[in-house]
Amino acid sequence: MNNIEAPKKTAFVPMLICCALFFILGYITWANGALIPFVRLAFNLETDLQAFFILFASYIAYFFLALPSSWILDKIGFKNGIVSSLLLIVAGALIILPAASQLNYSLFLIAIFIQASGMALLQTAINPYLSIIGPIESAAQRISIVGIFNKGAGIIVPIVLGSILLKDYDSIAGKIQALQVGPEHDTLLTELGARLHGPYIGVAIGVAILAVIVFVVKMPDVDVNKEEAVEESATIKRKNSIFNFPHLFLGAFAIFFCVAVEVMAGDIIGTYGHLLSLPPFFVKYGTAFTLGCMLLGYFIGIATIPRFISQQSALRLCTIVGIAFTTISVFTSGMTSYIFVALLGVANALMWPAVFPLGIKGLGRFTKVGSGIMIMGIAGGAIWPLFYGYLKDTLDIDFQHAFLYAMIPAYLYILYFASYGHRVGQSKS
Repeated sequence: MNNIEAPKKTAFVPMLICCALFFILGYITWANGALIPFVRLAFNLETDLQAFFILFASYIAYFFLALPSSWILDKIGFKNGIVSSLLLIVAGALIILPAASQLNYSLFLIAIFIQASGMALLQTAINPYLSIIGPIESAAQRISIVGIFNKGAGIIVPIVLGSILLKDYDSIAGKIQALQVGPEHDTLLTELGARLHGPYIGVAIGVAILAVIVFVVKMPDVDVNKEEAVEESATIKRKNSIFNFPHLFLGAFAIFFCVAVEVMAGDIIGTYGHLLSLPPFFVKYGTAFTLGCMLLGYFIGIATIPRFISQQSALRLCTIVGIAFTTISVFTSGMTSYIFVALLGVANALMWPAVFPLGIKGLGRFTKVGSGIMIMGIAGGAIWPLFYGYLKDTLDIDFQHAFLYAMIPAYLYILYFASYGHRVGQSKS
């Protein structure tokens, strides 16, 4: 990387590009909310647990690609890393086309994994960049700003994809169930699969254009190693291994559970609404409601952190609110229950922006590797929906109680990290 010191103030062009990149990340990530009910119908899947493997394919890539991504960024640099990540996203979008035509669910999951691999590389580059582009104390504010674009895209995508993929969902589902396996049944499924073509051709074109823009525009590079070396204390310099920073690994687990509760509230809400027997409108656009609440949470974070409340205090408050809203959603029914699942977006919004800077704080020359380890925690979005599906479909636990059993332990761990875990192994000076 270039040996350019981090700017004292956020440069407009790189911040603008980061916002555009987070919009792309949000659009692709939160498409899962509309894809879950669609693929269960179009690919003729038997259970919600099978459909939740979309989330597994989308988020498990971060576990495998985060550390290699750090190595790749060291070799090719920040800018080339972004371009490469965008090209991977384009490749994944194009592979979805034959998967949809052939109704090949395995190929579809591979395409989702390839897209997520590109997003893992992109996340590994952008998050530390945002954390050190200004004072670490206000990193949550900067991440909240790009989070507005991320969640704004997440609000748009279920509306766009829901209107395309889930159009006449109930009537088509009824027809498929009524038809015997045969030519007419297969034709109806093929027509459903073809609905994926337009949206993903659009994604491929749009992301390819952004890759060209990033390649052409001058992006000032921040040398993480040099920037952190200036601020390293004598204590940090004596540490010779990433394993000397236990708060980093506790932070990675906190990210695991942050993403877990975020995905549960954002992507599972459509299935939750369906099981509550709510109208199709709420099944289609559930993700948009949750992300709208997250957007509200981001605005609160921008206005209050660190001016009125510290990152740690905000994190503790959010987990307590999350526990309260989860409990209310489980012990109510109908629209009230649904509304409190959506309101979890407010509680979840500030968790990632607060946890990530706390996890990489004070790592010095280990910041890049530490960032990769933190990004590995995104695998929580892969594991936790399957855990929920296992409780609900395999152990036959009521879907609301299964939601409670999945969410409360996750929030309790985040509360531990916010209260104590972020200080483990750190000097008191």
